[in-house]
Amino acid sequence: MKMIIGDKWADASDGKTIPVTNPYDGSLVDTVPDATKEDVDRAVACAKQAQKEWKRVPVYERVERIEAFLGLVRQQKEDLARTLTLESGKTITESRNEINNIFTAWPAFCEKAKHLYGETFSPGMERGQEKNIMVTVREPIGVVACVVPFNFPVNLFGQKVAPALLAGNAAIVKPASDNPLTVCKLVGLLRQAGIPAGAVQAVTGRGSAVGNLLCGHPGVHAVTLTGSTRVGISVAKQAAETLKKVALELGGNDAFIVLGDADLELAVREAVNARFYYSGQICCAPKRFLIHSSLYEAFVKEAVREASARKAGDPLDEETQVSTLISEKAAIDVESQIAQAVGQGAKLLAGGKRNGASIGPTVLSDVPHDADILHDMEVFGPVMAVTSFETEEEAIALANDTIYGLGGSVFTNDVRKAVRFAQELECGSVVVNGSSYLRSFEMPFGGWKESGIGTEGVSATFDELTQVKCITLKGML
Repeated sequence: MKMIIGDKWADASDGKTIPVTNPYDGSLVDTVPDATKEDVDRAVACAKQAQKEWKRVPVYERVERIEAFLGLVRQQKEDLARTLTLESGKTITESRNEINNIFTAWPAFCEKAKHLYGETFSPGMERGQEKNIMVTVREPIGVVACVVPFNFPVNLFGQKVAPALLAGNAAIVKPASDNPLTVCKLVGLLRQAGIPAGAVQAVTGRGSAVGNLLCGHPGVHAVTLTGSTRVGISVAKQAAETLKKVALELGGNDAFIVLGDADLELAVREAVNARFYYSGQICCAPKRFLIHSSLYEAFVKEAVREASARKAGDPLDEETQVSTLISEKAAIDVESQIAQAVGQGAKLLAGGKRNGASIGPTVLSDVPHDADILHDMEVFGPVMAVTSFETEEEAIALANDTIYGLGGSVFTNDVRKAVRFAQELECGSVVVNGSSYLRSFEMPFGGWKESGIGTEGVSATFDELTQVKCITLKGML
């Protein structure tokens, strides 16, 4: 598959490619261009030119073109889901769910785009301004680099590209090099639906090369990225060189707290479903399970039973519940983290064995409170790190003792305790009696501390991808 620069499906200027392999069986799915600096420069030049015209297209017409895109996606959604499974290792059910999310996210952004209202400041509220009328409008930033991660490429493509385009920006999409095919197909459908050449493009290549070139390019005015904290910090440094606006949704090590009065069955179900979905490769999934001592043994027993019962296999099999990680390298990293946790005193009760890119659902119990996995070590794989606590103060202190602050959750039937924990947890979102994996397209989603800068969602992204202009009509009254 080629990338999209300007009005063409393009190869890299030097002809080099990157293989895209199926993580389940290692087979070659396709190749994509490994873009060069020349390719990135060309894409930015095209975007700058196209954005000048695209921003003049009325909002209602931008919406109509997005609606045409949705019609094309409906016709091809099974092909898109199959492509996503082949390149990502997601189960086909997970892939279908993600493709279907397009029909929730994109219409919501379309509706919000129609209501980006400005403000009017009443004359005479300040001495000397009695005859002046002041109004604000929201205008596009310009060229936006949309850096999409591997784990939920379709969801995050929508969270970034839909508001970027609807606000009148040009979007240069940088898909993950492990699984860029579905994203490239979606960019092609946007072009087919009438988004002008240059207003939306896809540039493929490795983040360490192409991503850095885009994020540091003086012709790019904003960067919206979902990725690791390490990558986010690097991007923020590059963006600072030209004062680019950045929105960074980064890593997490969310705490999942179960108090003594909680519904145990609900807590186990939420824990297992959230932690093992897409083999645990979810930034906002709970990763640290803090269970009150009175429920600890029962929770661990049920978690092990549920983990062991999940069916592994070919992701294209309709009955498969657990598939692979994105690559064998990723699985090796998780295997190493499991070994480190065990070396620090945790007990391995289920899973933990690697087969190529696959690791079965893993439960670690009796994790010491000083183990790295309970603090700053984010495990991007199907691993539950479970420990116990005695007091609420102990649980809150342990939950907050991390560089991360993406999300958290607390299970209790006591409203006062729920409110207290929601206030005390140092993170961007808290879910009561549910997993922090819960993410609505409408909600403002973002992290505290080293989990990110800015927020994303229908209610928030337009603020990140537009800029305010104040217009004064002097002496008009």
